[in-house]
Amino acid sequence: MNRAVYEDRPPGSVVPTSAAEASRAMAGDTSLSENYAFAGMYHVFDQHVDEAVPRVRFANDDRHRLACCSLDGSISLCQLVPAPPTVLRVLRGHTRGVSDFAWSLSNDILVSTSLDATMRIWASEDGRCIREIPDPDGAELLCCTFQPVNNNLTVVGNAKHNVHVMNISTGKKVKGGSSKLTGRVLALSFDAPGRLLWAGDDRGSVFSFLFDMATGKLTKAKRLVVHEGSPVTSISARSWVSREARDPSLLINACLNKLLLYRVVDNEGTLQLKRSFPIEQSSHPVRSIFCPLMSFRQGACVVTGSEDMCVHFFDVERAAKAAVNKLQGHSAPVLDVSFNCDESLLASSDASGMVIVWRREQK
Repeated sequence: MNRAVYEDRPPGSVVPTSAAEASRAMAGDTSLSENYAFAGMYHVFDQHVDEAVPRVRFANDDRHRLACCSLDGSISLCQLVPAPPTVLRVLRGHTRGVSDFAWSLSNDILVSTSLDATMRIWASEDGRCIREIPDPDGAELLCCTFQPVNNNLTVVGNAKHNVHVMNISTGKKVKGGSSKLTGRVLALSFDAPGRLLWAGDDRGSVFSFLFDMATGKLTKAKRLVVHEGSPVTSISARSWVSREARDPSLLINACLNKLLLYRVVDNEGTLQLKRSFPIEQSSHPVRSIFCPLMSFRQGACVVTGSEDMCVHFFDVERAAKAAVNKLQGHSAPVLDVSFNCDESLLASSDASGMVIVWRREQK
């Protein structure tokens, strides 16, 4: 798709809007392959080596703050600038592995979930634990996400097949904010307005829920069986994939040796498979993301971990040869990936506890 010309797009495909042309001018008229060329490793964090790092996340709208959680029971807060990159603090308190964490919108709070059956609320400024909240079912907690509009509410998923909406100020679950899935809840994602929640389990199902903004109540809407018995390890929602294609989409990893892109076809979260991309994933909890700035680029890019120890980039708009780039450097399955807000840096974590920060080539 080198300096793509739109004449060779298939008949009936979406024609770029003037807004798309304007945003492309901002990003520079380069192909995705050029945009996602990387200059190499910026830094390697190895403080968690020997235990997997299932989640790595840049802070919201931040270029240089990064956090990662480990099955060693701790969470690291890292700073990349000024050089050299440093581990600012390590959050300790969980007695078993940390399965997931999330930054609040303002980055002042982190919430974490653990196999010790608790969630913890942390102050990012000084690393202190503000509150420890036991899982309502006393079960291992496997994933969490903030409600995007009301950060007082966090949704958690547990090993007893339940999703719970938790009020982090009171430490209590919200009335009507619980629901049962068909298996262990491994992945959660809201749409941008926070009115739809998707949850994936280890039996291969993805459920959509309507979220009541006033009360925090969940109403089960739709169920999709991605593949019976294949764990859904990652769900990412995006309201539009690119300026050329404003269809709400869901990106899903499900231990099928492929990355799946679904179209959200109605306001109840019904999903329709749009396309898939080949990766290696049969057993590890691999995650993927939409690129944060992809609405400003030609095409639209997604990034995923993989059990082949590589980070893979795919152009979701390109009909053939969708692979855009592949980063090699890990020596274990890559579990998670995260871009900073301007896409100048990408972080990836693996099953051996290594976190690599990659620097993109500056144009």
